[in-house]
Amino acid sequence: MANPTETKGGPEATSSPDSKKNALVELLAHALPEHAKFAVHHLSTPPTLTEPLNNPPALPTKEGADASEVRPRKPLKTYCEKHFLAVSIEHPESKEQLLVLALEVYIYTTSFSTIVFVSKADSTGYLNLLKLPQGTPSPIRQVTTTFVSYLVSQRRRKHIQCVINLFARAQSQYLFPGSVKNGGKHVLDDRGLVRWWCRVLNPLLEPPSESTPEWEQVHGYLIVPGLEQYDTRLLLPRTQKAKDNWTLSDPLERISPYTSDPATYGKNIPPRCLIPMYPDDPKARFVDELEETTPQRQRLTRGWPTPQTLDQFWELMSHRQECSSGRLTGFIWLVLDPPSRSSSSSADPAHDQAQSDARTATQRDRLQSNEREEAEEEKVVLKGPIVPRQPRIKTHQRAHFPKHTSTAHYYWPEEGRGQVILDDSGYKRAVELLLHLEFGSVKQALASTARWINEVNVGERWSLDIVGRRSNPMLPEEASGDGATGGTVNNLSGMVKRKRTTDGDEASYPGETALVNTLGGGLVRKKPKTSDPQQSLPTPTPSNGGQVNVLSAGLVRKKQKS
Repeated sequence: MANPTETKGGPEATSSPDSKKNALVELLAHALPEHAKFAVHHLSTPPTLTEPLNNPPALPTKEGADASEVRPRKPLKTYCEKHFLAVSIEHPESKEQLLVLALEVYIYTTSFSTIVFVSKADSTGYLNLLKLPQGTPSPIRQVTTTFVSYLVSQRRRKHIQCVINLFARAQSQYLFPGSVKNGGKHVLDDRGLVRWWCRVLNPLLEPPSESTPEWEQVHGYLIVPGLEQYDTRLLLPRTQKAKDNWTLSDPLERISPYTSDPATYGKNIPPRCLIPMYPDDPKARFVDELEETTPQRQRLTRGWPTPQTLDQFWELMSHRQECSSGRLTGFIWLVLDPPSRSSSSSADPAHDQAQSDARTATQRDRLQSNEREEAEEEKVVLKGPIVPRQPRIKTHQRAHFPKHTSTAHYYWPEEGRGQVILDDSGYKRAVELLLHLEFGSVKQALASTARWINEVNVGERWSLDIVGRRSNPMLPEEASGDGATGGTVNNLSGMVKRKRTTDGDEASYPGETALVNTLGGGLVRKKPKTSDPQQSLPTPTPSNGGQVNVLSAGLVRKKQKS
């Protein structure tokens, strides 16, 4: 994985961490604990043309046309930009870097919306080596919230809807092989993982009051197939605005590009055109099975035989292996609606021009698809001699930058790119390398961390050093015990009703000196010092003056001597 060279349009090569400061470093510094030292490694790819997320609906047929003439529409042009963030700490003894967290995020963009899909997130469990003070907010949650919010703010397009989407499925390890052997790793169960992700994304729904709102409306959606709504509501954050900010359903009809224009696509859009399909997605595998078992003509005319609605789809999803094999899978959306065009103004003319192109791109695609279906283009027959081309030898890997940083289908500013930018194949090799390493012990994790960091950027330093600045205590909603540090212990001594004490009888409580009840000397029965069995036992004198019955020597049965 060689380091690409620098070309016009943005730095492909890794810049010096001291010379290139971005907003991500400042945001993470304010989110991480005070005086704690971290290092981040940010990988990314340029926007690359990829497969569409949704199946396109069918073209409208003319009156009296045969059903065999039904054809699908041209799908929306979709671009994908991949980001990978790895966070490491300095080992207290060896002073070497040790990976503790990794996040993988895909950004899908079209002329209609921007979708930030959180693909994977995993930790190694070695964060406890920092020995953070008790009650410190979880650095894992703070980094995840900050990084997702950072990508949303950097890829925000005017008048374009933004959606944050993920599915929470509990597993022992995702990105760090062998990390489950580490006893310090806290593996959450299915309910705990869904609850954790809701807390991670909840700060985006409840921003601080002093911050200026960048979106007209932000709303969260949660659905757990096979779980009742009452039990699902228990997974939401326990805040005052949680009931208003979260809805226990899916927003697929709201975020679909086809339901927003009924004049062009029709009023009845089948579920197969509303469900997005991501890599390694449980519902995408279900959609693929339904597509394979349904003939194409039936899919375009009437849709799937079953399910025919989204409610039926989620009901069938609850019986799938991913959602019914003894664990739950939660699907979470955050829909961020931009301000209306009349109430906002942009100071960037180039950005405005790009958004103007975005509004006309969809109409242009519709016209082209209709013209292509109405009149087939004539096939061009190539004639003449065949001139062979000389082969080009690739000396090193190079990430191909797009010609424009802002188009109708994507927005790729310089701020927000990774420290190392690779093409799609180089990015896959970097992630696959991490999946073939070992993090079962500290020694193995140190060696794997050094190898991954060196091979991704061919030995050149590309980490960003961060020193935490957050000193405020943990908020009540942040105390869940899922971080590296242990949760605070609730002291209920002040709520315990004490028993009233009498004179000479004191109860023992934390912080008080307890009195020991001592028996009087007359109540202690002493053992005689003599060993003669014929001698009678001494008569103890009780303190109350009572008489003690003592057996006489004649009533004692003596043992005969041998």
